[in-house]
Amino acid sequence: MKTVNDVPKPPRLHVFLSTGCYAGLIPWAPGTMGALGALLLWYVGWWLLPDAATLTWVTAGVTVVATAVGVWTSGVMERYWGEDPRAVVIDEYVGTWIALLAAPCGAHTWWLGLLAFGLFRLIDIWKPLGCRWIDVHVKGGVGVMLDDVLAGLYALIVVAAVRWALLSGLICS
Repeated sequence: MKTVNDVPKPPRLHVFLSTGCYAGLIPWAPGTMGALGALLLWYVGWWLLPDAATLTWVTAGVTVVATAVGVWTSGVMERYWGEDPRAVVIDEYVGTWIALLAAPCGAHTWWLGLLAFGLFRLIDIWKPLGCRWIDVHVKGGVGVMLDDVLAGLYALIVVAAVRWALLSGLICS
């Protein structure tokens, strides 16, 4: 009979990376905790970086790197914790950051960031227009990441539309 000690432990680096600095180990709503961690890191960048363009470029660069790392580390973690483990939330970080690419907008940035976060989580949970298909049919680290990338893109489109409406005076003129 196997005991807990017989099950190999995943490498610490992969646990740290895949769980989004351990946010995914929070027992309630780990996906939301991961997305919230991404939002909070982004708000720190918004506060520290000199302008919206720099924030956008840094967000895009971090997102690309985190996506590649996420494919790798999620694939490793599936060997230890099973298919698309609940504690793996690096995909929520990436999806949130994709949605946040449209948020920098002067005084509206703080609430567009909240909108991006909320829309991403709703879309990630609901899984419309191909997100569910990817979640079911694409396996491994690519599958773990890709449905959240698509959900992030859908949220990005909505946030960009709201931002455009703000800047054009259609909202809050």
